[in-house]
Amino acid sequence: MLTPEERERYRRQLPIIGEAGQERLAGASVLVAGAGGLGTAIALHCAYAGVGRIRIVDGDRIERSNLNRQVLYRDADIGRPKAEVAAERLRGISPHLTVELAVAVIDAETVHDLARGVDLILDGMDNYPARYLLADAARERGIPFIHGAVHGFHGQAATILPDGTPCLGCIVPNPPPDGPVPILGVTTGVIGCIQATEAIKWLLGIGALLAGRLLLWDGLQGEAEVLEVVGNAACPVCGEERRSAGER
Repeated sequence: MLTPEERERYRRQLPIIGEAGQERLAGASVLVAGAGGLGTAIALHCAYAGVGRIRIVDGDRIERSNLNRQVLYRDADIGRPKAEVAAERLRGISPHLTVELAVAVIDAETVHDLARGVDLILDGMDNYPARYLLADAARERGIPFIHGAVHGFHGQAATILPDGTPCLGCIVPNPPPDGPVPILGVTTGVIGCIQATEAIKWLLGIGALLAGRLLLWDGLQGEAEVLEVVGNAACPVCGEERRSAGER
């Protein structure tokens, strides 16, 4: 049951999701993988919405070049671990929020422990090898993986469910090379908010998810396009599931 303080805090969104929905968010746990431009926007809006537990993971330290888009950080934070500073700022949003942090690189050795015990994984990464690892870990655990990526004025987002939707490898079979990319803060804000929206919808069981669909955002032209994604029947990750579903 919501306290009087919580009813006042969420007064403007309770007409949309109801007290039962707010309580469901309060009981939810999410992993925000990466505390950069996407991750800070995702975590911020999950916290403001009332998600009860946020685990935020990043192995990097804050640099001056991060400050155009990584909205939880300030000049005084330069040199500190991103996950630590992000956790501090998120904890200041609500006394009802539990924040777990890990100053860690997401790789094949760490991904399974980092993904344990959460309801879904939100992709705030800046490289595809880590994204594929996280998407596989989510599929193994039977939880959603909410993908996002940005480049300049452009971005994309998709929700990958563990049963029935194409995997990340089908959506992005040929990823761009690793390395720094040009990024505007407004683009990470847009895509991060879309990812947080997808998480909220899934947690509440409402709306139409970007499941089996890829949203492409063109901020320069002010346009968004949603494409249907067709999975590869030969995909080693999700192809067998698709073939089995066809046999039934």
